[in-house]
Amino acid sequence: MSTSHHNKTKRILSGVKPTGKAHIGNYLGAMRNHVNMQQDHENFIFIADLHSLTTVKNKAELQGLIIDLALDYLALGLDPKKAVFFRQSDIPEHTELTWILNCLTPMPMLENAHAYKDAAAKGNKEINAGTFTYPVLMAVDILIYKPDIVPVGKDQKQHVEIARDLAGKFNRTFGEVFKLPEPYIPKEAAVVIGTDGQKMSKSYGNTIEIFASDKELKKQVMGIITDSTPIEAPKAPDTIYQLYSYFANEQEKADLLEKYQAGGMGYGDAKKQLLEKITETFKPYRQEREKLKNDLKYVMDVLKTGAEKARETASATKAEVWDKTGLSIS
Repeated sequence: MSTSHHNKTKRILSGVKPTGKAHIGNYLGAMRNHVNMQQDHENFIFIADLHSLTTVKNKAELQGLIIDLALDYLALGLDPKKAVFFRQSDIPEHTELTWILNCLTPMPMLENAHAYKDAAAKGNKEINAGTFTYPVLMAVDILIYKPDIVPVGKDQKQHVEIARDLAGKFNRTFGEVFKLPEPYIPKEAAVVIGTDGQKMSKSYGNTIEIFASDKELKKQVMGIITDSTPIEAPKAPDTIYQLYSYFANEQEKADLLEKYQAGGMGYGDAKKQLLEKITETFKPYRQEREKLKNDLKYVMDVLKTGAEKARETASATKAEVWDKTGLSIS
């Protein structure tokens, strides 16, 4: 499904959990897409800070994560005039509606949810109720704004399916309120390979951070693990080539591939070329982020204004739910 087929009336919703430093995998898999989608859609993007509480138990850490994510998105070009950008925790209706849907959610549905199954499989004896009911809050995050489309990675598709199931169940039980959203899995959200050859992920510690200092960025790129092919021998396209190809044009990709196949180019030189390309791509975003960092009042104002807009929609949905369930007695 190409996004160009949708007109401005399509509403898109994306929630992003603040989890630390944004890396190339986050950028290619989601962030770039979220920013691009503001052009032709009604775009709702929120910082899923309530979700962070299942793991983050430190006030200063959580606040830092929230501000970092807001800075990242605004620096990458998210335009508060085109997108509704807000914090989940500023909208009390998220948690209020979660209770309503909790009362419709069958336990086996939650026992089969990825997050809970993963935690249980790891033998975690301290799984909190928040981790267990996580998918219900996530369903509310989606349904409360009645979006048409929810862009997700393949591993997140289950959350949209659960949201659709719960929406259908509510509508059948109490009457029509919720729209059944469609998941949208972008083609280019293929697996981005990290510096160690595995999927790029903070949990593997194999990321290349888009807003790292020059020194740190160099260390990350030069630390990409390569095989032992000698300099003079031809090389097959590898992690370096793959990462380079995300940011290079067709001619640049062809040139690097030719050098690889001809032999005589060492991996060190290829890494330098990749580093240059990454630095050049993200330079304007990094400069913008530095500016925003010195104006946190602006960033907070953006989130506050976004929350006011989001709350109009959320409170209208809540009113419908209260009416259908019998909670509002006039």
